[in-house]
Amino acid sequence: MTKNRIISSDSHVVEPPNLWEDRMDKRKWGNLTPHLGNDGGKYDWWFVGDRRAAATGAVAAAGKRFERPEDIIQAGIYKDIRPGAFIPSEHVKDMDVDGVYGGVVYPSAGLAFFGLEDTRLVRAIFSAYNDWLANFCAHYPERIKGVGAVVLDDDIGSAVEDMEGVTRKGLAGVMISSFPRTGERYYLPKYEPFWAAAEELNAPLSLHVTTNRFGGPQILKEGRQALNATDRCNNDYFVRQSLGDIVYSGVLERHPKLKIVSVEHELGWIPFFTSRMDVYYRDRPDVATYRFKDGAVPSDFMKRQVYHGFQEDVLGIELRHHIGVTQMLWGSDYPHAESTFPRSREILDQILEGVPEGERRLIEGGNSARVYGFKQA
Repeated sequence: MTKNRIISSDSHVVEPPNLWEDRMDKRKWGNLTPHLGNDGGKYDWWFVGDRRAAATGAVAAAGKRFERPEDIIQAGIYKDIRPGAFIPSEHVKDMDVDGVYGGVVYPSAGLAFFGLEDTRLVRAIFSAYNDWLANFCAHYPERIKGVGAVVLDDDIGSAVEDMEGVTRKGLAGVMISSFPRTGERYYLPKYEPFWAAAEELNAPLSLHVTTNRFGGPQILKEGRQALNATDRCNNDYFVRQSLGDIVYSGVLERHPKLKIVSVEHELGWIPFFTSRMDVYYRDRPDVATYRFKDGAVPSDFMKRQVYHGFQEDVLGIELRHHIGVTQMLWGSDYPHAESTFPRSREILDQILEGVPEGERRLIEGGNSARVYGFKQA
């Protein structure tokens, strides 16, 4: 079995009950402050006001898929969550159990809060989360790198300030919604100051699955996630829209050091999507109106500045040279139900069988180390 240093590009924390209670102005936000509650049944939920916004079950069900997949549900009980989900020392212990050296950390409940309508409320929620996450990561700065959350909408100036605050706190990147508000797209000129600031700050921008702005499928309805199996099989739809808009509008050409990371959307769809981008760029200049310099085509930017997080996409591994080996970031998704924990090394050995050692080192850790600033072994 390989002894390479592996780094998960997609791990998670499960937010503790006091995160928002201790850090948000209750006089201003009152019951809209995210809080853990029980609706009279046997399960705990994250509430915003009287609305169920996130569950505590599947986000903390690591390992069940290997032994008891039938027990995996969205609902859960907070006291059953693994301590490693919210205690730094326990988090690192679980990384050691899994044979993982480093992890890039995202929220759990916080993903769903991109689906709340009130931009000011979301900004306050994310500000509190970013403060807590920076403290969480500071206990093991060489092994845990956090990604802060920032909401854009109409106030791009405040979004830039929030991103600057994220980097000052020592966090390694910024998560924005995988798709903006209804009626808006990332090709709009209003986002240009944000792209420029992200490049200047060397802050990789993550488009994480289930983070569409309000009305997205992640918000719970009647206690259930508002998507079904078909929806989950097509969760790359919105990130394709956003990546296409960013590339076609010349964002990456104008900002050649900007890094975009597609998180947890897997890999197999990328070669076909990228090839179609090139086809429509060449054959339909009436719709691909921005023209790149020096004969460049969309795939050049996809293979230079766009990175892709995945877990177990064997098809994507087979197609790695069409994607770009330097652009692939393995992630464990700890401690969620889909996680490879505690069998990450075993699963990596399976899905990377036959991959040359140099390529393997990049996929299972080297690329993540470069993008997020981990020290190389």
